[in-house]
Amino acid sequence: MTRFDPAPEPDQQRWQAGTDTFGRVYEVALGVTSPISHTKIAELADCSPNAAKKHLDRLSKMRIVRANTDSRPPQYERNEGYLEWQDASRIAEDLTIDDIISRVQELEEQHAEFQEQFGVANPTDVAAFDKGDHETRHERMAAVSDWQGVLRDIRLYELARQLSQNDGHLIPA
Repeated sequence: MTRFDPAPEPDQQRWQAGTDTFGRVYEVALGVTSPISHTKIAELADCSPNAAKKHLDRLSKMRIVRANTDSRPPQYERNEGYLEWQDASRIAEDLTIDDIISRVQELEEQHAEFQEQFGVANPTDVAAFDKGDHETRHERMAAVSDWQGVLRDIRLYELARQLSQNDGHLIPA
């Protein structure tokens, strides 16, 4: 009787579809939400620790990830600014300037509604745990999270507007 290996895990199936080592390290690095060692990234990317370190150092030079080399072992984390730049570039490519401006106006209206609802200027000023029962606190926390998302989207759409108006540059050429 022939013995077969079990079916590969879903991530390994994706890796087997032809993604090279650099691509796997890149995907893992952008998927982590807290600092992580190159050996853990190697494990997740299904590659050797040396290969992961080499590619992470390259991604760090490209400013796609940040490297904290003061810690032992060095820790790597994604650069949120890089992700925001990608998102804003996509928005700038997909929408017209008028659509972007219209969306910013909608988001600013939502921001003003949150300010009125909570009586404070920023979501960081909201005391979500001070009032009500568990369900009320949960609703306040969800609203604060939505408000933070609105502020992030305003930044993204404003960046996209600048990119659109300046042919892909932040400042006029």
